[in-house]
Amino acid sequence: MSATVEFARMNGLGNKILVVDMRGRPDKVTPAAAVALNADPQTEFDQVMAIHDPKAEGTDAFIDILNSDGSKAQACGNGTRCVVQALAAETGRKVFTFQTVAGILNAVEHEDGTISVDMGWPVFDWDRIPLAEEFHDTSRIELQIGPIDNPVLHSPSVMSMGNPHAIFWVDRDVMSYDLARFGPLLENHPMFPERANITLAQVTSPTSVTTRTWERGAGLTLACGSAACSAAVSAARTGRTGRKVTINVASAKPPATLSIEWREHDDHVIMTGPAEWEWSGRLDPSTGLWSRDGTREAEAQ
Repeated sequence: MSATVEFARMNGLGNKILVVDMRGRPDKVTPAAAVALNADPQTEFDQVMAIHDPKAEGTDAFIDILNSDGSKAQACGNGTRCVVQALAAETGRKVFTFQTVAGILNAVEHEDGTISVDMGWPVFDWDRIPLAEEFHDTSRIELQIGPIDNPVLHSPSVMSMGNPHAIFWVDRDVMSYDLARFGPLLENHPMFPERANITLAQVTSPTSVTTRTWERGAGLTLACGSAACSAAVSAARTGRTGRKVTINVASAKPPATLSIEWREHDDHVIMTGPAEWEWSGRLDPSTGLWSRDGTREAEAQ
């Protein structure tokens, strides 16, 4: 067995993704390899999407997801779009079914190059998100940061979209908040025994929401697909918008959008947006040592 495997550096709205081809191998990308890859500015990432041979009948692959700190992630919408684009380019197919630890994901690449991912059902039960305390209504829980009589952030909507999310509603520019300061405190708050993704969300119209996210295990991120889904669902759930919205990802460079629909007939959340290939190479999934392949760059010039 070769020590190295193929990988691609990709992004979804700037969300930095490494798609690693682990098919035909019994081993995995190790946490140590993930930490080493993230420490290199050229391979710094938000998530590793490791493609493994399918484990369940009727699926095309099992996707193992790692955060930049080496911890496991249950879901990554932007990363899933990158996997779809990579496999569509390889196979010519447009429709895929993946298994993750969070469940089954169906995805399709459209003729315009955008990709829709069925992220499944949102989870609102406090013990399944999970939260450390019981709340009958998780559309608004008691949690704040800042002075008790004038909190900076308070009363988030919480849910799971395969991973825990807290959506804090704000009434001014999401980029004006010091999320780099508050994010780590809230991610690791005792309320969230498995930590949480922290999103600031501003409703700008009945059909649009602007977001910025501190991602569990990754920190400040340019974009987070599952957070966008959670913001859209929470906005509809609290009566701030309808069930189909445009999420304006303020931190994406340049600022970009995702289309999110919380379908009424089955409650599935459908996320549609782009993915972008950057470059490819080979890496050792045990150590994180890597080399860059210049073939595709040369072909593109």
